[in-house]
Amino acid sequence: MTNVIEAAANVPSTGPLADALAMRSKLMDLTQASYEAALLPSDPGGLTRETRAAFACRMAKICQQEGLRRHYGELLSSYGSEADPLNLATTDSCPPASEPRLAAMVSYVDLVTRSPKDASESDIESLRKADINESDIVRLAGLVAFVNYQLRVAAVLSVMGEAQ
Repeated sequence: MTNVIEAAANVPSTGPLADALAMRSKLMDLTQASYEAALLPSDPGGLTRETRAAFACRMAKICQQEGLRRHYGELLSSYGSEADPLNLATTDSCPPASEPRLAAMVSYVDLVTRSPKDASESDIESLRKADINESDIVRLAGLVAFVNYQLRVAAVLSVMGEAQ
C-alpha cells in the first residue's frame, strides 16, 4: 500500500528504500491512520475538513515540501472552489480582523511550523482568548503536530530516494 508520505516523497516502488519501508510497514500504516484521523476525521468538531486541508497546504508551502503541497492542494480542491474563501492555504495571507478565531489559528499554525521551539503556553492562551474551545485547540494542535511530523519524514525520504 502506498501511503501519503511515500507518494509525496516520491519513494520508488522497488529498491533499498522501498525495502526499508516495507520492513517498517506497521509504522507506515500507523502514520497513514494518523493522517486519516487528523485530516479526514468523522467528527471534525470546530475545525472543518476544508480548514484542515488549507492549514496542511499552508504548512507544506512553508516547509517547501512539493509533494505534500501538491497533495494538500488537491485535497483542498476536492472540497470545491469555495473551500478556502479566506486563502488560508496561502502563506502570505492572514484572515481579516473580523475573523479573530481563524487569525489566532493561522498564527499558531505558522509559529509551530516555522519555529516550534518558540511556542509556549501563551500561544495556547491566545487561542482561548479567540474563543476557541479546548476540544478544538486539541484538534488544531494534533493537526499541526501530525503535519509537521509528516513534512519532516517526507523531506528525509525524498533525500534518501534521490540518493539511490
